Amino acid sequence: MAPAGTLWTTDYQAKGKAIKAAAALGGIEIALPTGYEHMVDNKKPEFLTKFPHGKIPAWEGANGFKLFEGFAIARYVATLAPNSGLLGATQEDAALVDQWIHLAESEVDTYVDYVRALCKGVYAYNKLTHAGLVERHTRTLLTLDAHLSTHTFFVGERITLADIFIASLIQKAVGLTVDAELRAKLPHLIRNFETVVNQPKLVDIFGKTEYAEKAIQFVPPPKEKKPAAPAPAAAPKAEKKPKAKAADDDEDDNLVPEEPKVKNPLDDLPKSTLNLEDWKRAYSNKETRGAGGAIEWFYQNFDSEGFSTWRIDFKYNEELTQTFMSSNQITGFFNRLEASRKYLFGSVGVLGTTGDSVISGTLILRGQEAQPVVEVAPDWESYSYTKLDVKNNAEDKAFFEAALAWDLEINGKKWVDGKNVRCLFDLCCKLKS
Repeated sequence: MAPAGTLWTTDYQAKGKAIKAAAALGGIEIALPTGYEHMVDNKKPEFLTKFPHGKIPAWEGANGFKLFEGFAIARYVATLAPNSGLLGATQEDAALVDQWIHLAESEVDTYVDYVRALCKGVYAYNKLTHAGLVERHTRTLLTLDAHLSTHTFFVGERITLADIFIASLIQKAVGLTVDAELRAKLPHLIRNFETVVNQPKLVDIFGKTEYAEKAIQFVPPPKEKKPAAPAPAAAPKAEKKPKAKAADDDEDDNLVPEEPKVKNPLDDLPKSTLNLEDWKRAYSNKETRGAGGAIEWFYQNFDSEGFSTWRIDFKYNEELTQTFMSSNQITGFFNRLEASRKYLFGSVGVLGTTGDSVISGTLILRGQEAQPVVEVAPDWESYSYTKLDVKNNAEDKAFFEAALAWDLEINGKKWVDGKNVRCLFDLCCKLKS
């Protein structure tokens, strides 16, 4: 039987393994180019003529049909074996196969690659970004595991492309970010993975799996030691002179006068009946909506003379890319508001999807103007501030409550992730996701 096409990949490429595994289970013969050298051959004119983006996996069918992107090729190969069941038994099954693969590819594999790049120094290392990436991919892994706790396979009662493709991504992840501690929380996902990679027809394709005991971490490069400069020759001791007067001592002690502490004008505002720390505790400990909830508490205690409510919007949403990065940006903004923490409370989130998102939310501020509170943050002007009338304007009230409850929606964009300004004494606000 002649090969259905030629696949450009490498032995170690996860998505290339998924394509070869789909072909093996579907009984589809594929050819591999002889002596392909990655990062050399895919930059040559003859390759770029066929695949202008220069990426692998890449596919050229016997009929001349060309395709790149791992999932697209794997799905196409599965369609060449319609009786294999790789796409399930119905159109609904096929949609579920696509769903699970897309989730794992975008919410697990993408973050694994970013973590590896951060820890290997490809990107400038940032601890908050690293933690955010791990948090996001762990959340998705737990979702996959929860589904498999009641299902043997992702779709139906037999292996489909979803199991194959996700197994290829998990094999990479368990060697980098899914360490022994995390694997212990994912028994059903690991069971599914090991079932797939140990299928007789797939063992040689997947090869041996390397399990990391500890997740990959960033190790700062060693600082270069500079040779010590030779010590200068000792100067002859100067003859001690008697002190002229006691005033000299005072002069020596005060060569750098201490800067006077600047009083914050917000402290001069009339005392308010609303204690912001009581509100933060109520928000942290109560359900947000409903009778006896945090929002009800706020309205009962709100002092509209001493405090004001605001809508905050990021001005440059077109620059936002990955939603987890936008979430980390909010964290950074709140950290830079530290000097005003006792004058404000914030609930701000990312709404939308990767490449199409916005940052918006609400602030409760001391006084009636936003600038005196937020200008302590160097990037405060990157946001717009619109005063809300939560007493008399139904639209403003609805926005305010939705931002507090983390179910805000703007122009069809739904809340993805949110942050709160931390309370004094490190009282943490509850998660509402």
